[in-house]
Amino acid sequence: MAAVSDGSPAPAGRDEGFFLRGAGAMALVIVAGFSVQLAMGRSSFSSPPLVHAHAIVFMGWVVIYLLQNVFAATGRTALHRRLGWLAAAWVVPMLVLGFAVTIAIVRRGGVPFFFKPLQFLVFDPVSLLTFAGLTVAAILMRGQSDWHRRLHFCAMSVLLGPGFGRLLPMPLIAPWAWEATLAVCMIFPLVGMWSDKRRSGRVHPAWLWGLAAMIGCLLMTEAITYSPVGGAIYDAVVAGTPGEAVAPLAFAPPPGPPPAP
Repeated sequence: MAAVSDGSPAPAGRDEGFFLRGAGAMALVIVAGFSVQLAMGRSSFSSPPLVHAHAIVFMGWVVIYLLQNVFAATGRTALHRRLGWLAAAWVVPMLVLGFAVTIAIVRRGGVPFFFKPLQFLVFDPVSLLTFAGLTVAAILMRGQSDWHRRLHFCAMSVLLGPGFGRLLPMPLIAPWAWEATLAVCMIFPLVGMWSDKRRSGRVHPAWLWGLAAMIGCLLMTEAITYSPVGGAIYDAVVAGTPGEAVAPLAFAPPPGPPPAP
């Protein structure tokens, strides 16, 4: 069994390379997911301004995270710290726009057919709050780089859901599409644990906290979705909108073939 360290830096050399490669792989997942959808005609640039603002801010975070790892790996500490304060402020519009886009989709009755509308309304905000919580924890522990970078890595892993969700065969894994996507996102922290063990013979406890947060995200989402509280939230959000006619826990029928020319 892998031993869990007491939080001291791993003695087997520097690990900036792992985090830089991990950041690149995460960015690739996000870009690939959205690029595939665009190439297949399932996404377009005709979305409402709110969606574009959301996309710009979230892709901005991906760029920030990648740059932060580049700066750390190349020893540019001053730039890393300066950009870190911008990153801390960047979380706020991410939360605001993420919540707003989710609510807008549910209100217009546009939840993807492989998600239950109420679950979609819950898991997006809960995932964002999980990301924000891990990010805040990473910022508070910025003086301990071993904790700082691992907590940030786990936070970024939570955000991979939309990327993986556009790469996985979601209709084929319903009704567990969201749960399966979150499970795939956990691969990144698990690889981090394996990397620690291989490099130093120990697993840093930050990985366990990160995985616990992701599991907590799953459990909280399920608990709210299938509770009276979830139903009350859904009713309040969709009141007076087209989403009011959509059953909160029923899957919408899949889209039919395009009309003949």
